[in-house]
Amino acid sequence: MTDTATLAGLDPAILGDLLRVTGSTGFDRWRDQVRRTGGCANPIHLSGWTLTKDKTTGETLHRYSTDTEPDGRLRVACGNRRASRCPACAWTYSADTYHLIRAGLAGDQDKDVPVTVRDYPRVFATLTAPSFGPVHNRPDSGRCRCGVQHPPEDDALGTPLDPTTYDYAAAVLFNNHAGNLWQRFTNRLRREIAARAGLTQRELKETARVSYGKVAEFQKRGAVHFHAVVRLDGPDGADSPPPSWASVQLLSDSIRAAVAHSYTTITVPAAADQPARELRWGTQLDIRPIRAFDAGTDITEQAVASYVAKYATKAAETTGTVDRRVGNREVLVLLDVPDHPRRLIEACFDLDALYPDRRLRAWAHMLGFRGHFSSKSRCYSTTLGALRQIRADYRAAQQREELGLPDPDQDQDPTVLVLTDWQYAGQGHSPGESILAASIARDLQLNRETAREALHDQLVLEGVRS
Repeated sequence: MTDTATLAGLDPAILGDLLRVTGSTGFDRWRDQVRRTGGCANPIHLSGWTLTKDKTTGETLHRYSTDTEPDGRLRVACGNRRASRCPACAWTYSADTYHLIRAGLAGDQDKDVPVTVRDYPRVFATLTAPSFGPVHNRPDSGRCRCGVQHPPEDDALGTPLDPTTYDYAAAVLFNNHAGNLWQRFTNRLRREIAARAGLTQRELKETARVSYGKVAEFQKRGAVHFHAVVRLDGPDGADSPPPSWASVQLLSDSIRAAVAHSYTTITVPAAADQPARELRWGTQLDIRPIRAFDAGTDITEQAVASYVAKYATKAAETTGTVDRRVGNREVLVLLDVPDHPRRLIEACFDLDALYPDRRLRAWAHMLGFRGHFSSKSRCYSTTLGALRQIRADYRAAQQREELGLPDPDQDQDPTVLVLTDWQYAGQGHSPGESILAASIARDLQLNRETAREALHDQLVLEGVRS
């Protein structure tokens, strides 16, 4: 489970805890619990019981209690979407996001999205932040403004050429208002589409609808930007085809106009030593048509869904900041936060008293950003909640079959009574358990990758045969 090289480099106390876990009588059951969580790095512990009885006869059909579990606890996945906190749960979140986005592009009857959405106008748009000052980069010319040709992994990339003139306050205020800017953009987009179609706002609602799914990503400079799948539907969403005037070109032109319009601007009032600022989207706007299959320069449904899912589990920690709330400046020194993200966090601290309604201190670890990392419009496709419920129902059905219990959904005259009592009993792993859980997570990931490659090879072979 854990290789010899890893064991050799362990602290004696951690090694002792690892041996304690593997040598315990309940180790096999503990391992089974962790495997069921997907190798969760920070599982939630529950204690309690569940009892299934026949209402008519009073017979006990099944009884489960954590009294017989290792340490008297049942471990369930934490469900954290951040890869930096729990890679296992983040993988599940990423997979769900992939299916959610792809269902809105390719359709999925199991998720109540018709396959006809492939014929609707669809684009992949990236809305970026404006400049807050020149930063180290890798331009097409190859050489940065500083005179150096930076390698791709250079830590200097994204950091200011001159930190003393970089507008850190504007940077965190933009992040803080990014969600509001997105809302203004979507509102204006509908107006722009209506104008190009020669319709009023009311008439547009009766003939077409804008649907989208988006994800936020932090650039190396610490500024948030949005990647969005934008689709034009009929009035009932994905279930109705768009009108004849709807086209990719009209949608693309409307997006450009909405981003540039003065309505899509937020004014932040002056306060103390801070001037009034107008926050708007940056001039770098990328809009690409989405095709069902590879069409040269256009991007495909698979590529878009994979790209969005990739960033759904990442946050500001990709810039060098921390992945949890920061109480004070001293913590930044102890955590050895790099200079650029440290200055952004300190800007949040400084501005918090000037704009108390924006809660900048509470979101300093996110460099001011306080919105949802992934979101969608109501009619884009299925929901994450629905995907989780499908998975929960599938596992519940498996368990009922193993235990020989009736399916309550199929029983027209319910006679089964289920009683439960659960209590929170802690969270996380001991040091030795953490190493074992990480090893289990790696094994599960390897199995998934192997199965995915085998499926891909099979599909390729079937394609050749046909």
